[in-house]
Amino acid sequence: MQNKGLVKLFALLFGLVSIYQLSFTFKGNQIQKEAEEKAISAIAETENDYRSKRSAEEANYLSAIATDTVYNIGIAKYTYNDVKQKAMNLGLDLKGGINVILQVSVKDIIKGLANYSKDPLFNKALDDASELQKDSQNTYLDDFFVAFDAIKGDKKLASPDIFYTKALDGEINGNMSDDETKEIIRTKIDESIVSAFEVLRKRIDEFGVTSPNIQRLGNSGRILVELPGVKDVERATSLLQSTAQLEFWDAYKGEQFLPFLYQANEVLKQTVTAKSVEEVAESADEENDADAKISDLLGDATTDSTAVAAVNPILDLMRGQGYRGGPVVAQFEIKDKATIMEYLNSKEVKALIPSELRYVKFAFGKPEKGSEIVDLYALKGNRDNLPELSGAVVTDASNEFGATGESEVSMQMNAKGAKIWEEMTGRAYNTQGQIAIVLDNVVYSAPGVTTGPISGGRSSISGDFTLNEAIDLANVLRAGKLPASADIISSTVVGPSLGQEAIDSGSMSFLIALALVLVWMILYYGKAGGFADIAMLFNILLIFGILSGLGAVLTLPGIAGIVLTIGMSVDANVLIFERIREELSKGKTQGEAIKDGFSNALSSILDANITTGLTALILFVFGTGPIKGFATTLLIGIATSLFTAIFITRLLIDWYVNKGGQLNFSTGATKNLFRNMSIEFLKKRKIAYAISGVFILVSLGSLIATGLDQGVDFVGGRTYQVRFAQDVSASEISNELADAFGSADAKTVGDANQLKITTKYKVNEASAEVDEEIRLKLYNTLHPYLAGVSYEQFLDLNDENKQVGLMESFKVSPTIADDIKQASFWAILGSLIVVFLYILFRFKKWQYSLGAVAAVFHDVLIVLGIFSLTYKFMPFNMEVDQAFIAAILTVIGYSLNDTVVVFDRIREFFNEHTNWKFEKVVDSSLSSTLSRTLNTSLTTLVVLLAIFIFGGESIRGFMFALIVGVVVGTYSSLFIATPIMFDTVNKLKGKGKE
Repeated sequence: MQNKGLVKLFALLFGLVSIYQLSFTFKGNQIQKEAEEKAISAIAETENDYRSKRSAEEANYLSAIATDTVYNIGIAKYTYNDVKQKAMNLGLDLKGGINVILQVSVKDIIKGLANYSKDPLFNKALDDASELQKDSQNTYLDDFFVAFDAIKGDKKLASPDIFYTKALDGEINGNMSDDETKEIIRTKIDESIVSAFEVLRKRIDEFGVTSPNIQRLGNSGRILVELPGVKDVERATSLLQSTAQLEFWDAYKGEQFLPFLYQANEVLKQTVTAKSVEEVAESADEENDADAKISDLLGDATTDSTAVAAVNPILDLMRGQGYRGGPVVAQFEIKDKATIMEYLNSKEVKALIPSELRYVKFAFGKPEKGSEIVDLYALKGNRDNLPELSGAVVTDASNEFGATGESEVSMQMNAKGAKIWEEMTGRAYNTQGQIAIVLDNVVYSAPGVTTGPISGGRSSISGDFTLNEAIDLANVLRAGKLPASADIISSTVVGPSLGQEAIDSGSMSFLIALALVLVWMILYYGKAGGFADIAMLFNILLIFGILSGLGAVLTLPGIAGIVLTIGMSVDANVLIFERIREELSKGKTQGEAIKDGFSNALSSILDANITTGLTALILFVFGTGPIKGFATTLLIGIATSLFTAIFITRLLIDWYVNKGGQLNFSTGATKNLFRNMSIEFLKKRKIAYAISGVFILVSLGSLIATGLDQGVDFVGGRTYQVRFAQDVSASEISNELADAFGSADAKTVGDANQLKITTKYKVNEASAEVDEEIRLKLYNTLHPYLAGVSYEQFLDLNDENKQVGLMESFKVSPTIADDIKQASFWAILGSLIVVFLYILFRFKKWQYSLGAVAAVFHDVLIVLGIFSLTYKFMPFNMEVDQAFIAAILTVIGYSLNDTVVVFDRIREFFNEHTNWKFEKVVDSSLSSTLSRTLNTSLTTLVVLLAIFIFGGESIRGFMFALIVGVVVGTYSSLFIATPIMFDTVNKLKGKGKE
């Protein structure tokens, strides 16, 4: 090998740089541990709000040392901020935390630009665009333009009652064409989304999370936010979704609306009862028992003092009234908020409001901690139902402690706001009224004014805040409000206890797989295998060093990618060692055999790794979150494996041989294994075609009849991983959940005390209120199995030792699910096209490409078929989701890797043995590569089985797909890809076209 000195220098530099990069991770972990210990010693477990205070204490300690020098390397000095920035980032599945995609409401922004136009055509276009979005890949704005163009007639976007408004005066005029107006609206929408992005970035900066990631996704109004390590998930989601729409309203006295509530109740009796009868009748019809059930219903109505009519829609839900002279009208349970609002906003009820009170806005308050009761307020509105004073006047905000020690938020207003605030407080003082302070349509407090008008623009918000809530609200107000509402349309939430379990299981699988491969290489190749092991360990150091240096995020699938790389990196060494053994069997000297072995194996190594690398690259481009982590480590692993196998292993072998050592590249047990084999593979191809044909027909039949268990990634919905105090029955829980949600599915995940619960209940609604409603329903249904755990404890993901309750949750809206499914389809199709073209480029004949792609189709269909046939009874999750697509692409890469090695040998033999028949060339090539094929497959399978058994429940289905893929891929490279290539070449020869 030439330039050994240069290779040694690079190897030394790469190794030192990797150690240098990883040292920051070790130092960062050490400092984090110190912070935790100091917080534990400073905060007693008996204190109220212990976890929040401990978390705040940790954050304060780390913030205090942020700019202190904590790490010295030679003359270089690094602060804690430097260390934190250079340390390896752990993904959500290892560290816990939250990953969300927020959809900024472009619809709300369009309404605002049109000054909330009442134009029926404009509003119909908005509604039509919302419908189009369900199956569209366009942005909402593009679909709005499509919808408007379809119904506009002579109407123009620049009409005075649409976009030719005071707000856009000077930018849009009545003479503009629709195309000109569209460009201006696009610009305005983009500016609003950029504004939303900056507001969110400021909030996250204030939140103080380590290594946050926030990025805008295209021009759709979607913003990705990753907050690894966040323990208080509820706090984080509240921070992200809050629009910070702060408003100040005069409040009516609660008793003014009590007569109205009683009147509304009477009116609603008839409509609600009629609806109930209709629903019962529909349900009875579905049960084919309509006559009997309606008779029973009518019988009850006539013989039991009209029991149905006696239902009180509002009064039966009331749990109390406000105090006299106070702003609270009545009290209800949190779960009934949506129902009450629906009643109050109905036409029949609105008609009952007295004329002097007609400008009223109903709003619920912020419930007290641990309470299921919430207050209803009546706010004094106006013709436009807008507040007299908004949060736009707030110039600064800070968290403070009130007179009794409770947390509150102090605000400072600008001059204009101060003047209006003085007028409002003066009016409230004179009438002994209250001013409601409303944030995002929730009344936080409604204090009275007892000391006269408040001048200077200083005010405060109180509302049973914890310290963290007060800090967050102050941060949100300082950062400013979002230009429109932002709903979480996709989320992954992982508790830290589940993250620690993932680290433990991932580390276990990594060490076991590594040990098995290291031992196997020595058992099979003797001392040469030991040198390959050293190169492999160096390879692992480089992978982790590069990941750390690039700032990439290490995830559980990422660890799987590294472990898989270990198995696949063996392939390069196996190819080299097998070629050296062939050269030795030809009678060459040790030095010549080593030189020719490395040289002859290079083409196969490069082709095999490039095809795998191409599929990994496509996976990286189309993948998101943990799957991108898998692709990242696979790409890095392929590059480092090539370097260590070709150069480091060569350096070690040359060093040993040059000092007089003897290498046989085998042991006593493996010396003649697979030697001089001559199997007539092509004669068995018709049997192989028949076997594969049966498997493919069965797979297609199952896919058509049964389908696949599609995860929420592809169909939308919400998934919750819940751990119980004792073992539970998945079918029993499913039945109980179906009563609450209409339909729900529960599957055992790992141990019998852990379920994965999926529901499509209100799948098209992504608001925080609906999320809360579903979590509450889930808790109430599961409560008998939770050993007395409270609702707060059930949701609490801040507990690092949590054993019962919600451990993990996912949410994907149908719109983004459709996008994910589309991206997955293009990822698979793109990988096939790219690989087809690469093989065509390398082998110059389309028959090779056809054989390879046919084998890949064969492998993918069989993997899909096995999943379709077995998902109902397998004891682990077999959902088809993004992780499954990653597995399919990896199977494609692996199958091609194997096939290309065989094709490379066929090309070599074809050029060397020009007098051989093509059939003999193919059979000899397959026989000569059989040792490498089986060795690599067995090694990879051992690695995959180690991950499957010890690598954690969350990736077990992913690993199963890879295991099936490796087995089928090995078979197809021998019995499908090569025979199809042979048959198509022969067919063309017969026609004289070769």
